[in-house]
Amino acid sequence: MKIIILGAGQVGGSLADHLANEANDITVVDTDTGRLRELQDRLDIRTVEGKASYPSVLDQAGAQDADMLIAVTNSDEVNMIACQVAQTLFNVPTKIARVREHDYLQKDKAIFDAKAIPVDVLISPEELVTLHIKRMIQHPGALQVLDFAGGKAQLVAVKAYYGGPLVGREIAYLRSHMPNVDTRVAAIFRQDRPIIPKGDTVIEADDEVFFIAAQRDIRAVMSELRKLDTPYKRIIIAGGGNIGARLASTIENQFQVKIIERNITRCNLLARNLDNTIVLHGSASDRELLLEENIEDTDVFCALTNDDEANIMASMLAKRLGARTVMTLINNPAYVDLVQGGVIDIAISPQQTTIGALLTHVRRGDVAAVHSLRRGAAEALEAVAHGDPRSSKVVGRTIEEIALPPGTTIGAIVRKDEVLIAHDDVVVENGDHVILFLVDNRRINDVERLFQVGLTFF
Repeated sequence: MKIIILGAGQVGGSLADHLANEANDITVVDTDTGRLRELQDRLDIRTVEGKASYPSVLDQAGAQDADMLIAVTNSDEVNMIACQVAQTLFNVPTKIARVREHDYLQKDKAIFDAKAIPVDVLISPEELVTLHIKRMIQHPGALQVLDFAGGKAQLVAVKAYYGGPLVGREIAYLRSHMPNVDTRVAAIFRQDRPIIPKGDTVIEADDEVFFIAAQRDIRAVMSELRKLDTPYKRIIIAGGGNIGARLASTIENQFQVKIIERNITRCNLLARNLDNTIVLHGSASDRELLLEENIEDTDVFCALTNDDEANIMASMLAKRLGARTVMTLINNPAYVDLVQGGVIDIAISPQQTTIGALLTHVRRGDVAAVHSLRRGAAEALEAVAHGDPRSSKVVGRTIEEIALPPGTTIGAIVRKDEVLIAHDDVVVENGDHVILFLVDNRRINDVERLFQVGLTFF
């Protein structure tokens, strides 16, 4: 595919990295010459310097024969106008825009329409990150929780702890130990190295285990790998910006929520718009304030300001003062691996969350969802199977018969409202949602070809 990426920031650069490795024709547009040079030195891509919404710049970038335009600059307005120009002058088939401002998103149906601003796919990082954090709060102890097939199946990452019933045992033991719960371990990361699990693979303490199951069975499976945390009740959010405010409004009817915000004007706005959230004016790094608000009894402390360093310091202080779990928003990818798993329990990367949503629309074939895992080191993919045994490489075949690329496993199949864990004898049918786990992103093209229809296979 010929893809133009507007914006060479963290999201644009990471996306270019993903797509350039998959034999796509990539052009990146930005006003920062140094950043473009850095990307071009590292990746096999074209770069164009200039303002992303200018017709002459889009023309120079090759918009006249581009398959897709992805606008992820730091300006909502530039992203929107770029899509308008791409449609009006160049008739680009697919236009994706990142829009952050809540005012635009409230009227998205009217604004982002073919007759108004022609954006085919709207990506809201704040909305995606809010949903991600909400799922983590709903599943205490999980490192990552991903929805597939509208939430019918979930892929969950947990850290195996000493004393877990399955720790020190072979994976095959899980089926006999829990005969009424069907699940599959999709992958294991041990000291940052991926392991494709087999029945005789032994789970060790500190392994990062990815398993897939129906939503109703998630807690039961988690209990096999670690002591189950009691459900969360008390949440403190540091930062009342777009993400903090959105998270508070989403969870305030299920949890006891407090939000700490430095700006008094913003505090007043939050107090007017939130119904059941206590709004506190102050700094999340104020030790006395945290103690006054009983930080030692807090189940989750979420640091969600726009300042990575402030988030990290506030989280470390909250943990030291007794907060049970701390979740920290970190925009700089270099910080994520440094801090997670130490004092900070969960580091949240908006870039990786956003990239997963973008990749869903870039993948060839009928792809319903893509999730970037472990800061881009692995990927989970939900592909829809189409055709019959003559026109498809997967339909009419058992899981065991499908020629999966190395480092790829099928975790589950969702068939209408039923979740089928992918045992070897399960047969794929037309219309099935097949959930795959890849530990090697370079194999994505091979996986895509598996789900392409039209050729005849014998």
